[in-house]
Amino acid sequence: MRIRTTVAAVSGALALSAFAVPAAQADYEPKPASDRAAAFASQAPADEIDGDTRITKVVVNGGKALSLGTTATKTITAEVTATDAAGILEIHSFLWNGPGDKPEEDAIGFFGPTSPTGTCTEVNATTSTCKYSIEIDPAAMENKIAGTWKLWVSAIGNDGDSHTNGVAGTTKILRASTLTANASPEPVVKGKTITITGKLARANWDTDVYAGYSAQPAKLQFRKAGTTTYSTVKTVNTNSTGNLKTTVTAASDGYWRWTFAGSSTTAPVTAAGDYLDVR
Repeated sequence: MRIRTTVAAVSGALALSAFAVPAAQADYEPKPASDRAAAFASQAPADEIDGDTRITKVVVNGGKALSLGTTATKTITAEVTATDAAGILEIHSFLWNGPGDKPEEDAIGFFGPTSPTGTCTEVNATTSTCKYSIEIDPAAMENKIAGTWKLWVSAIGNDGDSHTNGVAGTTKILRASTLTANASPEPVVKGKTITITGKLARANWDTDVYAGYSAQPAKLQFRKAGTTTYSTVKTVNTNSTGNLKTTVTAASDGYWRWTFAGSSTTAPVTAAGDYLDVR
């Protein structure tokens, strides 16, 4: 049985911190999330400015959410720009999850970059941009920390000035979802009733399997043969096991599919269209 960690991982040394964090946290008896968070982030201020150093731009994962399944590790990118009259010495960052804006008080999950200082480029004498890769392992995730994650950033100038921001940027790490569609019977006589079924499931990070997603609205869409655009026919909610079922009248050849817009914790998904021959 795998041991999960609510506080996932922080790699490298964090700027302005007095602790060293190992690259992974996998072989310990889990403690309450608040205790783990306090142990890792007791020296990570939420927002603090000392001198003229400023974090000026933060882009996390290109502005896109990350859809994470149950097995494959994926990578989130972060790009941070900072400026100081004396130039930038280094920039540090990590992703965290929790309420509020103070990781030292609120964090229940962490992921650090593969390189603690990233790959940095001088834009000019006063400004630098650092790029980070942050690996997200489903083995370290729990369902309760799906949703919005925050990027803590600390920039240090060559003169010792600094700017630290607990929520310098945000991104979403969402539970991946799957969706199927099937139209039957086939072929069917025009004017007869057809049944469209499907199933919406999502990654369960607590059990490492996909499970049905209940009470969620999915749109039934149709694309007539020879055209390129789908139109919404109706909206149906999934049942207690994530299944979808509805009936419509057969009018012409074409493709039937379900589409799910996603939720605050789960990625959107659209089923492949199922072709139905109407005679």
